[in-house]
Amino acid sequence: MMWRSALLPKRLFSTTKEYWANKMKIAIIGQSMFGADTYNILRKNGHKVVGVFTIPDVGGKQDPFRYSVSASQDGVPVFKFKRWRLKGNPIPEVVEQYAACGAELNVMPFCSQFIPMDVINHPKNGSIIYHPSLLPRHRGASAINWQVKNKWTLMSGDKKAGFTIFWADDGLDTGPILLQRDCDVKANDTVDDIYNRFLYPEGIKAMGEAVQLIADGKAPSIIQPEEGATYEGIMKHSTAQIKWDQPAINLHNFIRGNDKVPGAWTVINDEKVQLYGSSMHRSKLPTGEHVQVKGMSQPGIVHKNGLLLYGNDGKKINVKNIQYSDGKMVPASKFGQADASESLELNADELIMKEKISSAWGGILNKAIEDETDFFKSGAGSMDVVRLVEEIKQAVEVVLKSEDVYMNTTFGAFVQKVVRVSRGLEVEEELDVDYAEKTVNGKLLKMPHQLFINNEFVDSSNNDEYNTINPADESVICKVSKATVEDVDEAVEAAKEAFEVGPWSTINPRDRGQLMFKLADLMEEHQEELATIESIDSGAVYTLALKTHVGMSIQTFRYYAGWCDKIHGKTIPINQASPNNLTYTKREPIGVCAIVIPWNYPLMMLAWKMASCLAAGNTMVLKPAQVTPLTALKFAELVVKAGFPKGVINILPGAGSNIGQRLADHPDIRKLGFTGSTPIGKQIMKSAAVSNLKKVSLELGGKSPLIIFSDCDMDKAVRFGMSSVFFNKGENCIAAGRLFVEESIHDEYVARIIEEIKKMKIGDPLSASTDHGPQNHAHLDKLVEYCDVAVKEGATLVYGGKQCDMPGLFMMPSVVTDVQDHMYVAKEESFGPVMVISKFTDGDVDGVLKRANNTEYGLASGVFTKDISKALYVSEKLDAGTVFVNTYNKTDVAAPFGGFKQSGFGKDLGEDALNEYLKTKTVTLEY
Repeated sequence: MMWRSALLPKRLFSTTKEYWANKMKIAIIGQSMFGADTYNILRKNGHKVVGVFTIPDVGGKQDPFRYSVSASQDGVPVFKFKRWRLKGNPIPEVVEQYAACGAELNVMPFCSQFIPMDVINHPKNGSIIYHPSLLPRHRGASAINWQVKNKWTLMSGDKKAGFTIFWADDGLDTGPILLQRDCDVKANDTVDDIYNRFLYPEGIKAMGEAVQLIADGKAPSIIQPEEGATYEGIMKHSTAQIKWDQPAINLHNFIRGNDKVPGAWTVINDEKVQLYGSSMHRSKLPTGEHVQVKGMSQPGIVHKNGLLLYGNDGKKINVKNIQYSDGKMVPASKFGQADASESLELNADELIMKEKISSAWGGILNKAIEDETDFFKSGAGSMDVVRLVEEIKQAVEVVLKSEDVYMNTTFGAFVQKVVRVSRGLEVEEELDVDYAEKTVNGKLLKMPHQLFINNEFVDSSNNDEYNTINPADESVICKVSKATVEDVDEAVEAAKEAFEVGPWSTINPRDRGQLMFKLADLMEEHQEELATIESIDSGAVYTLALKTHVGMSIQTFRYYAGWCDKIHGKTIPINQASPNNLTYTKREPIGVCAIVIPWNYPLMMLAWKMASCLAAGNTMVLKPAQVTPLTALKFAELVVKAGFPKGVINILPGAGSNIGQRLADHPDIRKLGFTGSTPIGKQIMKSAAVSNLKKVSLELGGKSPLIIFSDCDMDKAVRFGMSSVFFNKGENCIAAGRLFVEESIHDEYVARIIEEIKKMKIGDPLSASTDHGPQNHAHLDKLVEYCDVAVKEGATLVYGGKQCDMPGLFMMPSVVTDVQDHMYVAKEESFGPVMVISKFTDGDVDGVLKRANNTEYGLASGVFTKDISKALYVSEKLDAGTVFVNTYNKTDVAAPFGGFKQSGFGKDLGEDALNEYLKTKTVTLEY
């Protein structure tokens, strides 16, 4: 390296001197891995640790801090004082040994001992200490115990948790604040969750930042106010008994606040037990065995997914695990049952795995490991659980949860658990679905009808519901949960966690594709059921629903499943100045996305947007149209069966005015994909800009022109002209909103169209012979009005224009001619089965193009002619995102789809759609 030093500029040496000038001699007083990681970050930042002060070994087991420093062989002196004070007075020899280190600052991470003020005030820069709550809340005698502080955070129902680094004084936690960091408290967080997700990793970073602020002379000292301070007592088993005469949310907070230590307890069937893993229960009442809970007004229910318990407000909580008085922890669903699990015989590879697991246990417990060795009775604590889970992941590549350790406390049981997980024998919690059942065409439809959040079907937060209607006979299909703003926030939080820390954040792209392939297979397996639900909920003709609504949805998921492992960046040559450079790009997912879809193709619109969003690696919250939610909710059931992790996909039926608006406003949503009307699209853009400049893609209104020249294939032009307007009852975003027919063939063309309309069978969408089903819900009156306005403005209604004389929401296929450019029907789409026809002068190609483009919309267009030169010229001049030549409605999953002008921007389908859900990062490095 000497040869390079000659090339270094002089300013680098001065910068290096400044760097070392702002470093300090530090004494670290604390314990656990938190202390060890603080030690490591301070040394990494260039500070000199002159002494480490931790606790004595317990039962021959070194504290991780002591072990870490000793193993590093850094030459830092380590002291293990049992105490610093005796009868309230400093112990002279202890203080003397401390003072000899010459510290300029005391850093006290995870300090559980009472340190004398002689020591706290000794360094010229004083002492700082980490506190696991947002002071001044939750102060008092429990200040040195992070579990206590977070217990009270949870039990108090605080929406925010966090930590404080403060200047130590003669109070336990009353000194001035140096810095604070906060995090959101999730609905089912426990102390361990908050600590592992935020307080630990962010706390280490903050300790490093705080010390550097002191070294730079920039550290603040903010006096803590008394207002808002709380003073709770030390946690005791005696105070952890559950008092059932309170609302369910309070019970939930109490149980999760006491999770692991000391454990909220009660008496069930005359047996004292501790309860763990609480969550609010918003699903329908499960079936199971009733049990008597002392002090609770009604029996609890042991069911397949836990233990259901009641608050005095009638609301319910569900508990996942139970611990008996002998220390054995079991799933709550197994309460009162004998342990019927069989011991697995290990193969050769698993015996090697057992040795690696034994090594991990031995490193933590510092003792010989036998099958009967109990992890906790050997002195392990909650932080050792975190360490063990991480070491098992690294040593044997098996991912466990903390509760797996608590439920398998002996080494033998733990090995069996690891092996069962590695073999894939562990059964995930069964999806609890409250189906709305309906027999249709001799088939029993089982339809979920609740919100889908974090892989669970739940009632809305206020229990509100609404009726979804069959447009064929206006009967009620079932009641559907109606989401609230609070439900949106919960779903976004679930999606955010899945994206940032859940398994979705680390899943291999190819594995992500396999999940999508499996989901597509399940959709195909259930295609008839999906098509039938689509038919009764949206009015789609069953045969079309089967082929297009469902069939294209399956194709879309398979297409994007294949894209998952083919998303890549580029290497880019840049100016090759010395030294050498490498510049490359990475294509990364955006984050949490919102998807809002319309009612005309409920499942297909879901697939068009969701599949590309998933392939890119995002998570999402989807709002189906309020009037057509049922196929999206049935799809949600298949999502769980396919094995998608919790939180990746969330589906919230309800009103756009509140939940759709909340999605547009939400600060944690980074992308919103919307299909719907232009006015709503404009409102979404405003909200997206004001909230957080979220990325937006919009597929909006259309008035797609179809130009039919006299040299066309007339049979083909009639056939496709019919489908361009009447396909899917005219409820089609790219429907030909206005046909321009060359004057010389106009009358023949209109006559042929009316002749074909008269052949159409209108009626039951479930009948295989039906061509035209009912309109979707409240739209029919607008279609009749649309035709009336055309006539009032001087157009000619040559067919239809009214509701069919039959039960249900059926509109006659309609034809309006003599439409002039100034008329309302020439400018606005009907979004229904209304063909709008204008004639144009023979040979006036440029004139008809000008009329066709004279619209604020530009979604699709079409042209029919046998003249290839004319076809290419017209297709080039038409200002629309899609141009069909001698065909119409021919979309494909590989072909990008999206509009121009006020028809929106962004693409669905094809490779282009991936760009809507990806961001590009440029990386440049020198070598």
